[in-house]
Amino acid sequence: MTEFWDQRYDSSEYVYGEEPNRFFADRITRLFNEGSGPSDHSEADKAFRLLLPMEGEGRNAVFAANQGWIVDAFDQSKVAQKKASGLAAASGVTVNYDIRDVTSADLPDDRYDAAGLIYAHIPPQYRQKVHRHIINALKPEGLVIIEAFHVSQLGNASGGPQSADMLYTADILKSDFQDCDVLELDETETVLEEGPGHSGPANIVRAVFRKRT
Repeated sequence: MTEFWDQRYDSSEYVYGEEPNRFFADRITRLFNEGSGPSDHSEADKAFRLLLPMEGEGRNAVFAANQGWIVDAFDQSKVAQKKASGLAAASGVTVNYDIRDVTSADLPDDRYDAAGLIYAHIPPQYRQKVHRHIINALKPEGLVIIEAFHVSQLGNASGGPQSADMLYTADILKSDFQDCDVLELDETETVLEEGPGHSGPANIVRAVFRKRT
């Protein structure tokens, strides 16, 4: 799979665009500005920490870094890492970006205020384990923000895996994050405008979960 993604990202064009995912950008900004995020920060530690697995070319990481977040991102593709570094440099921000496979990544417990899973489609044999690790990596009351393709996306030309077991439903996500409070959970249709890789009508699922204390 690493070779597949290296080839996918191997162009000067950003496959999924340079702008952040709109749902992610809105929620990461609005929820924390409204005080729905974690409340246990001391005066000496006002910076929020964000985890972005499978971050690709860095569009969401760079947006968050521009908002003042400390961003830890990773992906299995070195080509994606290079493009993300270029995007961050052009924006004048720093993103901590490692090369790691999400199915085997070792994540620290209770470290992050939020995590973003934006079109992070995980093979079914690893999905629940990865989602548990992400929950464990969040601080109490930490948030996970998700946008992904719904199973009814099959056959659409706007992006996503063309295998049903790699796609999601609201029930799948609710089950995987059953130890979290559900702040939002919705299956919907939209029109994607995220570079050539995500373009056109799409069936998606969106969610915001909050880790229980």
